[in-house]
Amino acid sequence: MEFEILETERLFLKKLTPESFEYLFQNHTEEEIIRLLGLTSHADFIKEKGKSHGGYKTYDRTILAFLMISKESNETIGRCGFHNWYLEHHKAEIGYVLFKAENRRKGYMNEAINAVLEYGFKVMNLNRIEACTSPDNTASLSIIKKYGFIQEGYLRQHFVRDGETQDTVIYSLLKEEFEPKKGKKANTV
Repeated sequence: MEFEILETERLFLKKLTPESFEYLFQNHTEEEIIRLLGLTSHADFIKEKGKSHGGYKTYDRTILAFLMISKESNETIGRCGFHNWYLEHHKAEIGYVLFKAENRRKGYMNEAINAVLEYGFKVMNLNRIEACTSPDNTASLSIIKKYGFIQEGYLRQHFVRDGETQDTVIYSLLKEEFEPKKGKKANTV
């Protein structure tokens, strides 16, 4: 299976769709999947496999994720992409994660988000991209504010993490508001 790849200065962003995930789980071993997806444990593998079996796609929404692969190490260091992608409404929610603390605060996520936002607006024809985060997640808030996301709401007791109910702040960015950061343009490989 061929994967579409975006290239930034330090990263390859390998596109995954629900069909890509299905292919991986049908044709690769657990060890290969752990390496390819950048998972860190058997428990992470089981969780991802459960998502795959549960389905990444429903009748009205889907996902599109990019694996963040370091050009220097050729390791998958994180993910950045869209979930809750409503094709009919031209909107999606962005999500992102770096798997290891050692890769944080190095600008990788900023590099990936710039490319993924541009892809969302230009290729996926999104009109609106939403970002939901904890009001305490200063790193995430910094990134979305840097790209001009505007706060729209505060959702009280919106999700549970580690057994504790947490609040969420919701932001959005419209196509007409997006300006890619200079020098960070992604190329398709």
